[in-house]
Amino acid sequence: MDLRIAQLANFVGPTSGGMKVAIDQLARGYVDAGARRLLIIPGSTDDRIPTELGDVVTVASREVSGGYRMILDPRPVLRALVDFAPTSIEISDKSTLLPVTLVARRRRVPTVLLSHERLDTMLSMRIGVQRGLRRPIRLFNGALSRAFDHVVTTSDFAAGEFSGLASLAPHRLHQVPLGVDLVTFRPLDPPSPPATDGTIRLAHSGRLSREKDPHLAVRTAVSLHRRGIPVRLDVYGEGPHRHELERLAAGAPVTFHGHVAGRPALARRLGEADVALSVCAGETFGLAVLEALACGTPVVTADRGGARELVDETSGAWGRPDPESLADAVLQVVARPPTERRRDARARAEGYPWSRTVERMLGLHRTLATASGRRHPSR
Repeated sequence: MDLRIAQLANFVGPTSGGMKVAIDQLARGYVDAGARRLLIIPGSTDDRIPTELGDVVTVASREVSGGYRMILDPRPVLRALVDFAPTSIEISDKSTLLPVTLVARRRRVPTVLLSHERLDTMLSMRIGVQRGLRRPIRLFNGALSRAFDHVVTTSDFAAGEFSGLASLAPHRLHQVPLGVDLVTFRPLDPPSPPATDGTIRLAHSGRLSREKDPHLAVRTAVSLHRRGIPVRLDVYGEGPHRHELERLAAGAPVTFHGHVAGRPALARRLGEADVALSVCAGETFGLAVLEALACGTPVVTADRGGARELVDETSGAWGRPDPESLADAVLQVVARPPTERRRDARARAEGYPWSRTVERMLGLHRTLATASGRRHPSR
């Protein structure tokens, strides 16, 4: 079968986090399986760049927030799609790329929404408003479910915003957990020994923006520090709220390292920590959680959200999304023997190889291509 998969996304740039990782890992799996792949993303200029994973088309787009860009004019996207003639289109966006679904439906090209966020939690964390959001978001999700042929979510939490929609039949809603690069992210050899002075080494990795809630991770470290517990938090990542977080951490042993170039370098730093903090209660999945676990570093997370689904009693702990509860969870983790907790963290991550994610997504794309081919026998 000549499988041609087009991946479309907004908010993807050189220092993007989880979404970029997921798109790249899926693309590698698609190409390794013999499919052709095209990626269309926003950029500073219009360009078409050949890569080992297929062409990458950038559409000249303005920055909208925090260095991210958004495609506002879908016409260059549509022209690139006509040239590529995809058998299916995978869209990681719920905003300005929606017009593509209308044209795709007219041409009988199936579309898949890969849902990376829950709109209700994302908006409430970004703008601090919760009241009055439920009904309009429910209506918008209904419109999304009608626009796309299939919807893919990554966790029970992520699927929650689509559950019960009359416009989305159960067979069109799929749950496909993401994975982790178990080769790049692996325990240090030899393991990092405990700090000689008893300091608890914490790490937080992620974009420093409101919807990722890095503030809660910093407050957790500050809470431990104020209790008189020797602690150090290393923050890896960049974002619009860095200066605000630096003020929040003033006087506490918190170091902001900025963006870490290269996944192996990030893996080494995660592997040096005793506990990773990934405490956002609005995460639909949590690639940062899996990356830390794969390095043998247990994770403390919030007691709700997609990240909580990745952490069990052996690989970390959880607490209410407040600093004191999460600080207690950190102490619960470090009370276990280091060798045991690192072994169990790695074992948990090994249940999430990218190969399983790719297999599920390839199966969906093959099914869609076969059905589309039956509708178009001339292809």
